[in-house]
Amino acid sequence: MKISVQEGPFDAGAELDAFSHGRHEVGAIVSFTGIVRDREGGLVRMEIEHYPGMTEKAIAEIAEQAKARWQLADLLVIHRHGALPLGQPIMMVATAAAHRRAAFDAAEYLMDYLKSRAPFWKKEVTRTGEHWVEATPEDEDALSRW
Repeated sequence: MKISVQEGPFDAGAELDAFSHGRHEVGAIVSFTGIVRDREGGLVRMEIEHYPGMTEKAIAEIAEQAKARWQLADLLVIHRHGALPLGQPIMMVATAAAHRRAAFDAAEYLMDYLKSRAPFWKKEVTRTGEHWVEATPEDEDALSRW
C-alpha cells in the first residue's frame, strides 16, 4: 500500500506502471486520476492545504478499511497539495483485486472519501477572486452509499 501526500507533480502513467508491474495474483487493476478543471470559467489555480501527519493518517485508515472490505491485493493513493494550475493531476487512486467489481468499488469508495472527508482544504482562485470549496450534495450522496 502506498499513500503519498505531496506538493510536486506525479506521472500517472509511470505510477500505474509501477503499481501493476509483476502482478500475477490479481485479475483487475482500476485507476482514476483527478485533474484540476475549470467548472465556471475563470479559474486560475486550485490551492490545497492540509495538516501533515494528520492527513496521511486519515487516508491510511480509510485505505486499510477499503483493503479489508474488498480484499484488495494492494492500493495506491496520491494526493497533491499546494498551488495547482488548470490541467494538472490533483490525485490518483489505484486498486488491485482478484475481481473487477471489488477493484472498481474500492476505487470509487476511496475517491468518494477523498472528495468529501479527507482533511484537505481547497480554495479556488479565479480572475475575479477566491473562495473555499465545500463538499456538494452530490459528493455527500456518493459517500452515503458506502
